[in-house]
Amino acid sequence: MRIFERPRVEPYRKFNKREQVEWITGDFLSTHDVIRAIDGGDVVFHLVSTTLPKSSNDDPIYDVQSNVVGALQLFNAMVVCKIPKIIFISSGGTVYGIPKYLPIDEQHPTEPLVSYGITKLTIEKYLHLYERMHDIKTITLRVANPYGERQRIETAQGAVGVFLHRALTKMPIEIWGDGSVTRDYIHISDVVDAFTRAMEYAGQKSVFNIGSGTGTSLNELVFMLEDVLGRSVKHNYLPARPFDVPVSVLNNNLAREELHWTPTTSMQDGIKRTTEWMKGELAKVQR
Repeated sequence: MRIFERPRVEPYRKFNKREQVEWITGDFLSTHDVIRAIDGGDVVFHLVSTTLPKSSNDDPIYDVQSNVVGALQLFNAMVVCKIPKIIFISSGGTVYGIPKYLPIDEQHPTEPLVSYGITKLTIEKYLHLYERMHDIKTITLRVANPYGERQRIETAQGAVGVFLHRALTKMPIEIWGDGSVTRDYIHISDVVDAFTRAMEYAGQKSVFNIGSGTGTSLNELVFMLEDVLGRSVKHNYLPARPFDVPVSVLNNNLAREELHWTPTTSMQDGIKRTTEWMKGELAKVQR
């Protein structure tokens, strides 16, 4: 199995069938590089995104060119290389838009408020097309709000990672709105487990919500961080952003039934693990 999982011109790991690791670089928009990465593989994990939800509306043309067109080139490469299966990470937090009911299941209407969600949904539709045209098994995991060890803090994506980094570096946490915005946070270990089970899945379903099924507001998240750190954390409230969905909590029953998957890491344990890892990373920088 080989995995192509990083965006343009960054190193990524490729695993061969002997489970040896080879680091190579490539451009996601280069057909040559993509074919070189996936040729001989059994399954593709598509985790690439060149944009973030909060900034995707600033340049939707780039969002489409780099993500939708890039995905289509990847799918064409899979046809050329005769790779039979792909698992795509979509966005459980943006494809649905403002919820009409909670928790949100896979049948909920999809009305994204950001270009990021629109491109994710577009890629999902193209996956279905390639499945019909080329008999490629496609699985989409609509992941909620992942967090945990090794999260890239510099991208400013993910409230847990950003809030924790600011708290550990004694910087005030910035909260957009009154702190009532509620999200479904899922630890990365549970996300990895879902991908592993999706790789082995041979059933008929193709789209699964991957979330904890529990909502946590930004205010509650700050309280959890204070509890783990054992001290108060300074935080400031800023004007609300128009693209922030007030509440997003996913129904994960289908993944439980079909993938035999269940989240096992609580928010409290997940934050503790993430805190210990981040403290270690910050200590390395300070040496």
